[in-house]
Amino acid sequence: MVYQHTAIFDAPIDEVFAWHTRPGAITRLVPPWQPVKVAKEAGSLKDGVAVLSLPGGLPWRAAHQPSDYVDGRQFTDVLTTPVLAQLAGWRHVHRFSEAPGGRTQITDEVHSRVPDGLLAEMFAYRTRQLSGDLAAHRRFSPPEARRLTVAVTGASGLVGSALTALLSTGGHEVIHLVRSHPEGTDRLWRPEDPASDLLRGVDAVVHLAGASIAGRFSATHKKAVWDSRVSPTRLLAQVAARCSVPTFVSASAIGIYGYDRGDEELTETSERGEGFLADVVEAWESSADVASDGGARVVKVRTGIVQSPGGGALGLLRPLFSAGLGGRLGSGRQWMAWVGLDDLLDVYLRSIVDDELAGPVNAVAPQPSRNAEYTQTLAKVLHRPAVIPVPAFGPRLLLGAQGAREVAGANQRVLAAKLSALGHPYRYPELEACLRHCLGRSEKR
Repeated sequence: MVYQHTAIFDAPIDEVFAWHTRPGAITRLVPPWQPVKVAKEAGSLKDGVAVLSLPGGLPWRAAHQPSDYVDGRQFTDVLTTPVLAQLAGWRHVHRFSEAPGGRTQITDEVHSRVPDGLLAEMFAYRTRQLSGDLAAHRRFSPPEARRLTVAVTGASGLVGSALTALLSTGGHEVIHLVRSHPEGTDRLWRPEDPASDLLRGVDAVVHLAGASIAGRFSATHKKAVWDSRVSPTRLLAQVAARCSVPTFVSASAIGIYGYDRGDEELTETSERGEGFLADVVEAWESSADVASDGGARVVKVRTGIVQSPGGGALGLLRPLFSAGLGGRLGSGRQWMAWVGLDDLLDVYLRSIVDDELAGPVNAVAPQPSRNAEYTQTLAKVLHRPAVIPVPAFGPRLLLGAQGAREVAGANQRVLAAKLSALGHPYRYPELEACLRHCLGRSEKR
């Protein structure tokens, strides 16, 4: 069978083709609902080999064909894993051509035995991703389109892996700060004793590392959450100050507003709330401020509930709702300040390059949702009922009383006031559209 997909992109052909040649391109294009991970990127679109890891570790090897390569106009990859090649018979031709108005047309031609319905959803996703990324780089380009050198901690996590791919496909140099076995341009980062020259030659730092908040709120877990954030952030910020790094962007969280603020609208100027997470975030942000001693612009990205099936809350809820076992939590009246993963990446990108952003920035969608609305929307997108309320004792069993109160039952009506004042554009300002995009559920399904 032959499947063909055509899309127009609002960027010149040289820019669009160059995007595909850079590290991170395949990571940005692999749909998050598919059970595959990028194990290896192709070093060249002409003759490189990309490897995707399927469930069970089975590799999908896509070999690029030199005979089909036309610089700036075409490349082809062929599935070469023997067993999979017999089943799927994959050959994918990517053709680029000029479109009116300085735009670019991409025609994807796939020869395979994969059902057209699966391919249609995948290529619709790829089109949205590429369009959104190209637009983000146009909006948030550094002065004179200068390539930046950005050091990133936590680059292997959900947000970090997506952000580094977005940065590198935009032409920026990304340095991974890793805790062991640095390779290539990676640098060894010892969180409790970072090298004094760790950040030499760096234009911006994005600090994402920290132990997961998810888990039972035992003394051991709370210590890990605190210790992985406060001291390492302060020490890294001190190095940034010594190395005169211009921009220091640190992850933060809306947990600073406390776990139950009712219907109060919370902005960056609101007072902090109560609870363990509020204590952690306050100390975490104070540690990041140390970078300003060297003249750095410090941005603290207070992240809401990130929407991606690859992890976080949606990663946990998706299988439950897919099985028809999902429902509201308790009364369902509590506010959930959510944000799509790609919109969060755009906030980080803007934080790196836009001098107008400084201090705390609420990285949330324009309008939060109540828990009942969120669960009903997720059920609608997955075509499943949401009629089984989650009893209060459920989260307590998993997270303990404090964890259930501060994480699962958090009630935070957080607004992105700073971004709104700047007229910041969102890719997915509406919850349903966001969920449909990241779960591969188009309007027609």
